[in-house]
Amino acid sequence: MKKYKNYIIAAGILMLGIIIGKITSGDDKGTSHREDEHNYVQDPVTQLWSCSMHPQIKMEKPGNCPICGMELIPLDKSKDSDEKITSNEIVLSEEAIQLANIQSSKVVRSNAKKEIRLLGAIKSDERRLYSQVSHIPGRIERLYINFTGEKVRMGQKIIRLYSPELISAQKELFEAMKSKDIYPQLFKASKNKLKLWKLTDKQIDAIIKSGKVQEQIDILSDYSGYVMKRNVELGDHVMEGMKLFDIANIDKIWVMFDVYEADISWIHKGDWANFTVQAVPGKEFKGKVTYIDPFVTQKTRVAKVRVEVNNKNHKLLPEMFVNGIIKANMKDTKDALIIPKSAVLWTGKRAVVYVKVPHKNTISFVYREVILGSDLGEFYIVEKGLKDGEEVATNGVFRIDASAQLLGQRSMMNPEGGKVSTGGHTGMEMGDDDKNDENIKKGDEDDMSGMIMIDNTKIDPKFKKQLGNVVDSYIILKDALTQSNAVKAQSQTVQLKQIISEVDMLLLLGDAHIVWMKALKSINKNVNMIQINTNIKEQRKAFGLLGKNLSDVVDMLGIITPESKTVYLEFCPMADDNKGGFWLSYDKEIANPFFGVSMLKCGEVKKTF
Repeated sequence: MKKYKNYIIAAGILMLGIIIGKITSGDDKGTSHREDEHNYVQDPVTQLWSCSMHPQIKMEKPGNCPICGMELIPLDKSKDSDEKITSNEIVLSEEAIQLANIQSSKVVRSNAKKEIRLLGAIKSDERRLYSQVSHIPGRIERLYINFTGEKVRMGQKIIRLYSPELISAQKELFEAMKSKDIYPQLFKASKNKLKLWKLTDKQIDAIIKSGKVQEQIDILSDYSGYVMKRNVELGDHVMEGMKLFDIANIDKIWVMFDVYEADISWIHKGDWANFTVQAVPGKEFKGKVTYIDPFVTQKTRVAKVRVEVNNKNHKLLPEMFVNGIIKANMKDTKDALIIPKSAVLWTGKRAVVYVKVPHKNTISFVYREVILGSDLGEFYIVEKGLKDGEEVATNGVFRIDASAQLLGQRSMMNPEGGKVSTGGHTGMEMGDDDKNDENIKKGDEDDMSGMIMIDNTKIDPKFKKQLGNVVDSYIILKDALTQSNAVKAQSQTVQLKQIISEVDMLLLLGDAHIVWMKALKSINKNVNMIQINTNIKEQRKAFGLLGKNLSDVVDMLGIITPESKTVYLEFCPMADDNKGGFWLSYDKEIANPFFGVSMLKCGEVKKTF
C-alpha cells in the first residue's frame, strides 16, 4: 500500500510541474509573448540568372545563355511587383531594352499630311513652241540663223529670199501707185498682198520710197526664243508655208513630275511644289501645280503632274532633272490616328505592332494586328486596331518579335502562337537542359539553305566586315590543311576562335539573328574539334562541316572581306568518303584542303561572293 502511495505522490508532483510550466511559459492570453520566440531564419531566396537579350531564360547558376551564348546576369528580385502579367505579354528586362535600343512612342491624332518626294524633268511649255514658216515661195540666198540653239527675237532677220512672186507683187504695187488717186482700192489691195506675206509696214514703205523692185528681201522672225531645229540650208527652194525653224520660248517652263498612283489622290491643283536642280546648287525653286494627268502610264504606273514656273533668267533649261517635294494634305481626313512606319511589321496582308503595357515596374509588350490606311511618308494612318494614347514600340520591334517567337507567343511569323522550331532554338522549352542540348546537337549540322530568305542588303555592314574577318582567318586554316600541316591547323584555331568571339550578334535583327545563333553553335563545335585533334583526317572531317556552315551564313547574310577580296565557294565530290565537301577560298584556282598534294586540283567553283 505504501508503494502505491509513492506512485500517486510522484504523479501529483509531475502534474504540478506541468501546470507551473504552462504558467511561466506565458501561454495565457493575457501574457505577452517574448519577441525573440518569433525570430526565425527564413530560407534564403535562390538567386536566379537571366539573359539580357532573352529574359525568359532563368537559371539557378551563372553561365551562358543557351540561346545566344551571352553571359548570364543576376536577376534583380527587388524589381518584382504585384503587377499582374498576362500570358500574352512579352516581358523584357531593362538591360534587354538598352541593348536592343527599344524605343516607343504614343499613338497621336493629327491632320493627314504627307511630304511627297518626286522626280521629274523640265520641259518646254507646249504653248510656247513655234514653227517659223516661209510665207513667200522662193530660194534662200542667205541664212542669218546658222545653228541649233541660237537665240532669236521677234522681228529679227532669219533668211534672205529671192522670190519671183515677190518681184511680180512689187511691180503690181508700182503700177497701182500710178493710179492710186483714181483707183485707191487697187493700191490698197497691192499693199495688203505684201502684208499677207508677212512683210512689215516698214519694209513696204521702204520699197515704195525706193521706187525700185527689190529682187531679194529679208524674212523676219515672227517669234522670240531659241532655235530647237533648223530645217533648211542655204540655197534651198522653199514653198509657201514650209517650216524653216522650230523655236521654243523658255520664259516660262513646265516641270513634269512622275507621281505613283498611290500618291495621286494626295495632290491637288494649286498645291505648291518646291524643287531643286543640280545645275543651280543651293537654289530652291517653287511653283504651283496646274495640271494632273488623268491617265496612268501602263508600264511605269505613274501619272504626270505639271508645275508652271517663270524662267525669265533662263537658268532652268529643258530636260534638266529635278528633285521636288510637295507637302500635301488629304482634304477628306482630319484628326487621323497615325503611327511611325518603323512601328509596323508587315507579313503578307497583316500589319503587326507591339503595344506597350502600362505597368509601373515591368516593361512588357503585347502583339496587336492593325488595319492601316494611307501612307504618309514616315507615318501610316491607322484605320483600326489602336486607340488614341496607346504606346507602341517604334525601334527594336524585330527584337521584341524574336522574343515572342522564342516564348512561343503570337508573333509576326506565328500569328496563332504556340512553340515553333527554328533550327533547334526558337520555341524550345528552356526548363530541360538535357533536352535543349539534344535539340541543339540535332540541329547543328542542318542545311541552312532551307531556312527563311533574308535580304542581306539590309544587314549592318559592320557585321559583314566582322564575318569577313572570320572568313579571312578560316582561309588561313584552309591553307594549313591544304599543306597537310596538322600542327599549323591546330594553332590557327586559336586565332579563329578569338575572331569569332568578337562578332557582335546585336548587329543582327529578327531572322538574321536566329540564323547566326544557329550557325555559331556548329561553327564553334567544329573549330573545337579541329583544335583538339592531331589526326589530320579528323581535322579535315570537322573542317568540311565548318565550311558548309560558314558558307551558308555568308550566302544568307553577306560578307565584306579585308580589302574587299572576292571569295569563292568550292566543292570536292570525293571528300568525306565521296559524300563531298565545301570550302571557301580567295583563289579561283582549286587547291583541295581535303587531300592536299595527293589530289590538289580536285574540285570546282560553285559560287562567288
